[in-house]
Formats: sequence, structure tokens, C-alpha cells
Amino acid sequence: MNLTVADKLAIAPLLDELGVGFIEGGWPGAIPKDTEFFRRARTELTLKNAVLAAFGATRKAGVAVDADAQVRALLDAQTPVVTLVAKSDVRHVERALRTTREENLAMIADTVRFLVAEGRRVVLDAEHFFDGFRFDPAYATSAVQTAFDAGAEVVTLCDTNGGMLPAFVTDVVGAVREAVGTGPRLGMHAHNDTGCAVANSLAAVAAGASHVQGTVNGYGERTGNADLIAVVANLEIKHGMELLADGGLREATRIAHAVAEITNIAPFQRQPYVGASAFAHKGGLHASAIKVDPDLYQHVDPVVVGNDMRMLVSEMAGRASIELKGRELGFDLTGQGDLLARVTARVKDAEAVGYTYDAADASFELLLREELTGERPEYFEIESWRTIVETMPGQGQGRCAVAAAEATVKLRARGQRFVSTGEGNGPVNALDQALRGALTGTYPEIARFELTDFKVRILESEQGTDSTTRVLVVTTDGERTWSTVGVGPNVIEASWEALLDAHVFGLLQAGVDPR
Repeated sequence: MNLTVADKLAIAPLLDELGVGFIEGGWPGAIPKDTEFFRRARTELTLKNAVLAAFGATRKAGVAVDADAQVRALLDAQTPVVTLVAKSDVRHVERALRTTREENLAMIADTVRFLVAEGRRVVLDAEHFFDGFRFDPAYATSAVQTAFDAGAEVVTLCDTNGGMLPAFVTDVVGAVREAVGTGPRLGMHAHNDTGCAVANSLAAVAAGASHVQGTVNGYGERTGNADLIAVVANLEIKHGMELLADGGLREATRIAHAVAEITNIAPFQRQPYVGASAFAHKGGLHASAIKVDPDLYQHVDPVVVGNDMRMLVSEMAGRASIELKGRELGFDLTGQGDLLARVTARVKDAEAVGYTYDAADASFELLLREELTGERPEYFEIESWRTIVETMPGQGQGRCAVAAAEATVKLRARGQRFVSTGEGNGPVNALDQALRGALTGTYPEIARFELTDFKVRILESEQGTDSTTRVLVVTTDGERTWSTVGVGPNVIEASWEALLDAHVFGLLQAGVDPR
């Protein structure tokens, strides 16, 4: 992940809206764009819940703190809080920093004292603390105590390698809490290399930590950091702690997805609490119980975190699943046993040949509407379509081959015949362009449609190039997003079916009369 200054300026207000207390904005002095972020943040950000923190390191070994350019850059960032990273594992002190135990402690004390004297609140991140504590608990603890004695507001114990388990964290944090007393504020910084970052954060809080560092959606190096939303949701919902101001937790799903969009990383569907599948139910047995009482199969009301319950329609679906999914889409199917039986049978038959409606709600709604009304919404009638891919060897940069795709679509819409040709980056893109060219004059709403995701799955892969192909397409009009599915003997035919569904559903949602 490589965020621009504009990205950071867009994400910071979302974090503030969530209700976090601190937003660490980067390393001024070491990274030019982070220096620029803090300069612009002073005039472009107005935060109501959070304060900005600049991140940096303690002074260099053998350098006076007031002469250290990197420490000066932390002051120049003009943030009320400074987060300092310091070594707390003696092995890192001697092998990585190549200095003495005593000098490392002096580096901590000098830098914290200097910044506090300049009016900054200091959070010290004790890097590699847990590994260091298990190797030499006395030295690791002395690094923490040194920071507190110099005026640090918080000392964060970091599982930098991410190798700890909750029981280890409980023991270590408890021992440090006993050593430094009940007054100083301890924090936890967990990486997810064992899959326990959230659990380790909760264990630290239970053992006496009152400050947790993490990232929205768990972004971070290697396997990531603790997912801050999951940590906060567990503490608020399961432990009754009041952490976020102004009902921030109810905005968690929206904010998590907004941050994902800015980072250009697709939201993780199975992310706890805020993922699209967090409250999704598929099995017919589940659906029967949920029809009686949703709480029977949900650990919390999804509204609490701004999410919603979803019914997935699949070959496992029974009538209850179809009825609940219909209700979710705005159709009351109560008492329509024959209809439910037809839809259930049709879904199972479709999935037997490769379709899936788990992630293609729009295609399922079109199927449901067809069974309800006896006809599918018809905005246009396809007469024919074709694609041509031409490869010109040696014409590209470095004598690489150049491939050009062209598609022609012939159709009728509103009583008129249209022939449209489109060019694109591959045959599917060319088909999309040709279809748009044929329809936009009649249905200007299509100009707003944008394909945002395209997934191809080869079914029955043992048949090689003769395998059936399934395509999932995600489309948006800037306000709504919908997913459609297509299945065919090749990727082009499957894509064409998914594209047609996407356009029909988009026009239906826009309120366009198909007649």
C-alpha cells in the first residue's frame, strides 16, 4: 500500500469520524510526502475527536538530541503528539543499533525529555518488546521505566514480529503492570503473524493496557496489524466499554469500506463485523431459524456496527432462504409456496451448471422478478454480437506483440435498430463499449454505469480450455453497486451474459420503464 498525501488527507477525517483518539500521520523528515502531509494538515484538516501524531525515532547514538535533524523534524511537524520508536530488546540494541545498553536508555530518556520540554505529548513505542522481555525481562522493563521517568504519557508494548499468543501477552503485560505500578499508561501494538493480533490486543487490555494501536481493516506489513475496528467492537459490544464518541461504531462498516476504496484494496468480505459476509447466511437450516428470530444465528445485531444481515441464495437454499432474500430485496413472498418452490428449483438447477448467486444479488433479483411476473424486464433485444481480436507481432514496445480488440453489437431498443462497434483492451471491454454505444442514446442513464470489478472462475478445470467459465461483474452508477453473474463455454460468452444483466438491472434500479 502506497498512500499519497491526498489519500492521507482523505482518510484522516474518516478516522476522526469513527472516533479514534490519535491519528499517526507518518514520519516527517524521513519521508518527504509525510512532511508535506503534516504541513497541509495544519490548514486542511479540522478534527473533533482525534489529535495528530508525528512518528519518528529516538536520537541517534552518540548525537546530542538538540542536534539530531530527525528529532527536529518531529518538532517542525507541529503535532501535539509525537510517537517515538525505541529499542527494548537488548539483542536489537547491540546488533542492530550497535550501541550499548546504557546509551540506548540514554537515547530514550534524552529524546522523551526534550520533546516534553517543547510541549509535546509523547507516546513511546517499545519495539520488539515481547521478544525482548522473554529474552531479558529486566532490560526490557528498564526501557519502559526510563520512558515513563522522562515524561512519556504512554509506553506501548510492541509485538513487532507478531509471534505472540494471548496467554503470553497476558503474562508479559501483567508483569510490566506490576513493575511500573498502576499509574503509568501502557499500550499494545500487535501484528497478526499468528492470526492473533485482535486477540492479543484484547488480552493486553484485560491485563492492564489502556491504549491500543491498530489500523482500520488491519492494514500493515506482512500479515498486517490489529484490525482496530474489530478490537473496538469487541471491547464496546462484548465488554461494555464506551470508547468511541457520538455513536462512531454505527459508522464502522461505512468507514471501513470508504478507507478500502481510498487505498484501492478490495474490502475483505469475511472481515469480522464489517465484512459483506459477516452477517450473511446461506444454509436452509439457518434460514428457517432466522425467519423465526434473527438472533438465533447472529452474535450481535449488525446495525450496531452499521452492517446488515444478508441471505445468500445457493444450492443449499430452501424456501425460507428464498423468502428471506425476497424480503431483503423488497418482495413479500409470504404464503406463495408454489412460487418459492419454483424459484428454489430454478436456483438449484442453475447452480448445478455453474451459476452462483451468493455474490450476484442483481442476477438473482432479475430471476425472481421473472418468476413473479412471468417475464424478464426487456429494455432491448439483441440481434447479434461478435468480437475480433487481431494480433500484430513485433509492433509494440520492445518488439512485443500488439493485440487490438473490436466488437460489433446489433440490437433493437424502443422500436429502433442500432448497430454499434466498439474498441477496447480485450474482447470483453470492446463488447462493453459497443453495447454502451448502442444503448446510451436511448437510455442516457447507462452513461453513469461503470464496471468496477471483474472476476473469472474456470469450472471443471480438468477439462482444460474446454471448461465452463463463470464471470462475476460488479457495476456502479456512483450511488448504488450491483453484482451479476454469467456462465458460458468461454469467458467472452459468460462475460456477455453478466454485462447484459448488469445493464438491465441498472436501468431497472434507475426507474426506467422497460416498455
